[in-house]
Amino acid sequence: MPDYRRANIKGGTYFFTVNTFRRQPVLTDVRCRTALRMAIESARSRAPFKIIAWVLLPDHLHAIWQMPEGDVDFSLRWSLIKRHVSRDCAGWLPQQEMSPSRQKRRESALWQRRFWEHLIRDEADLSRHVDYIHCNPVKHRYVDRPVDWPYSTFHRYVTAGIYPRDWAVDPGSADSDYGE
Repeated sequence: MPDYRRANIKGGTYFFTVNTFRRQPVLTDVRCRTALRMAIESARSRAPFKIIAWVLLPDHLHAIWQMPEGDVDFSLRWSLIKRHVSRDCAGWLPQQEMSPSRQKRRESALWQRRFWEHLIRDEADLSRHVDYIHCNPVKHRYVDRPVDWPYSTFHRYVTAGIYPRDWAVDPGSADSDYGE
């Protein structure tokens, strides 16, 4: 079994990529979005964290979380969120053939087993990852401009005056690999 090493900085800020199992394009379905919103609220009531930035695409999501002082257990939070969404979406998801390993672990057919995380090192790293999140729907060619994608914190950043409504990064800068 691989020896996965996770960043372990209490109170740190982390960038995440979470994929659906076999990249099923279901996350932007209203039923999944609703379940995800409720799951996040439930997880945050049990184990708080601050969402810095977020984008939801059909087959994956990216998020930046600020963990509470003295806490680093983002794995618990993702587990709570994934379990809640899996339970709420089980009745309508397309049937998937499950491997014996996934069956043994009682995993759902919604989420990829693990997630990718990156510890944000400084303000420049944070800014670069926030920009990446908000430009991700453009990178994947779902829209031409970040403002056109509804499932993102981009709109919150525009309202706060951080980005202009017509903001867009140089298309070449969105080609970096951030865990996808």
